[in-house]
Amino acid sequence: MKYSIVIPVFNSQDVVGATIDRTVEFFRNEGLDFEIILINDGSPDQSWEVILQKAQEYPKVIAVDLLHNYGQHVANLCGFFQATGDYVITMDDDLQNPPKEIRKLIDKAAEGYDLVIGRFKEKKHSLVRRLGSRVVGFINRKIFNAPKDLVLSNFRIIRKDVVQRVCAYKASYPYIPGLVVMFSSHRANVLVEHNKREVGQSNYNIWRIAKLVSEILFNYSSYPLRLVAGIGLVTALISFTLSVFYLVVDVVVGINVPGWTTVIVLLSFFNGMTLFVLGMVGEYLVRLINQTSRTDLYHVKEVVRGS
Repeated sequence: MKYSIVIPVFNSQDVVGATIDRTVEFFRNEGLDFEIILINDGSPDQSWEVILQKAQEYPKVIAVDLLHNYGQHVANLCGFFQATGDYVITMDDDLQNPPKEIRKLIDKAAEGYDLVIGRFKEKKHSLVRRLGSRVVGFINRKIFNAPKDLVLSNFRIIRKDVVQRVCAYKASYPYIPGLVVMFSSHRANVLVEHNKREVGQSNYNIWRIAKLVSEILFNYSSYPLRLVAGIGLVTALISFTLSVFYLVVDVVVGINVPGWTTVIVLLSFFNGMTLFVLGMVGEYLVRLINQTSRTDLYHVKEVVRGS
């Protein structure tokens, strides 16, 4: 078996070198055939120089430099296209996924699973990251039909046929955790350690998590549109009921107050709802245009293979 380790790299100049060293050490000690594919996702720091040096130092390391910052999922997809292994392992660049824990993924996959995901015994992420993970996990269960007992993370091993299905899927906004669940049939979790980030801070913040949630919702489901349609239907029913009520009151009792304020409030509310619905539909149209017009998800500046 040959294993391809895909590691997206962003702003990790102080820790990615150690991540590479420990990963190489693990596979050499285990006597396994491997390659490490490092995707520099447009890092503004010196991350590219570090992984370039490692590619020149180790014959099993491949360094890929992307033109811009395209995001972790696009970087992972780029690594999938570069991978030649029977299994692909994805992990972070900050040593929060200890390389020695890869052994657990490999052993579990050997039982016949085509997707094995590391389930952390104790997460060392920040509170915002943990809350974001819960929200994303809930969406994954609703949209990608992920089993309730399956916990998703970026530390996983994926069989080659699943990777090939993911690479063949045409999407302008690839979401790797959902896609590997969608295109696999025999999945499992395995308990692994999760370390604190040794250097620097996590690149995930509230804005990035909100962006990720919106991309999943708008590109892989019709939930936002259905939600707005439901709100519009309920609003229309309430408006119709109120109209009938005031009509009856006006005929039976009579209304002396013109009701100027009520009219203004209702007009403002319904106009706001109309603009909200139009904005939601517009978001879908923009993403549909992007999917039909974009040809390349990413552009590669340079690929350096260890010799």
